[in-house]
Amino acid sequence: MTTLLQIERAGPLTTIQDHGRFGLLQHGISASGPMDRGAFDRAGRRAGAADDSGIEFTQTLDLTVAGEPVRIGWDGGVFRARINGLDVPWPHSTVVSKGDCLSIIPGPSGVYGYLRFGKMLELPSVLGSRATSSRSRLGGLGGRMLQAGNELTLIGEGLPPQHITDDPGTDGPIRFIWGVHSEHFSRDVRQHFATATFRVSAAMDRMSVRLIDAENVFKGASILSLVSEPVMPGDIQILGDGTPIVLMRDHQPTGGYPRIGTVISADLDRFAQLRSGSSVAFAPVTVEHAHQLLRSSL
Repeated sequence: MTTLLQIERAGPLTTIQDHGRFGLLQHGISASGPMDRGAFDRAGRRAGAADDSGIEFTQTLDLTVAGEPVRIGWDGGVFRARINGLDVPWPHSTVVSKGDCLSIIPGPSGVYGYLRFGKMLELPSVLGSRATSSRSRLGGLGGRMLQAGNELTLIGEGLPPQHITDDPGTDGPIRFIWGVHSEHFSRDVRQHFATATFRVSAAMDRMSVRLIDAENVFKGASILSLVSEPVMPGDIQILGDGTPIVLMRDHQPTGGYPRIGTVISADLDRFAQLRSGSSVAFAPVTVEHAHQLLRSSL
């Protein structure tokens, strides 16, 4: 029972993702995986996904179905979806059949959206994962972004779809724990960081998000670089010119800039969905509280 998906149009950063390839950072390969893991998982449950792979997209995605019917689930951000020109709910899932055209365009908020499928994507596993790594050029479809003209094959049978309660979201500051280099900054700078408002810049991708420090929290910072050390998603680095940058799923393996903090796992999905120009504030929490929030979100 084979289904073919013909990609007619794909916006930037449209990739194949799964839950990622872990344990390879020592070899210079980050885990990758979806930028918004919660939305990725919800889309999978809506679809009755038979495996852990799917499509992550930004902005636009158009595809045409050939072969056998398949259930598709979608979630993440707030997009607008149409099937054969007719509006369908977001988030949602439905069975699409031969000749159907699914079209997605941006809505009022969010950056990343997800398509998951009842059937399995027929793609090779590379180092234990099919996730596309934009930095290492591994996984997915030849280690690159999807584009118009690509064709994906779905095989097998899906599972029963699950009823999913829409995620109500969380407002307020992005929570973080103080980083290994926080004491390199003065007490005044740390206090200012925890009360200031930053803006998300247009320099954002799967590797990192640069912030605009309009309040000059780090103006004149004297820490230009340190010995390069391993880094992780959510690390908040302060570059030599004082620019804050938050590392994301396809981050480099090591970094030599001071890390004032790390965005907690429970809030990293929410941070990833902030659009360019959005205001963002940070609030410190303890490691123990971060663990409690993570357990409650599982």
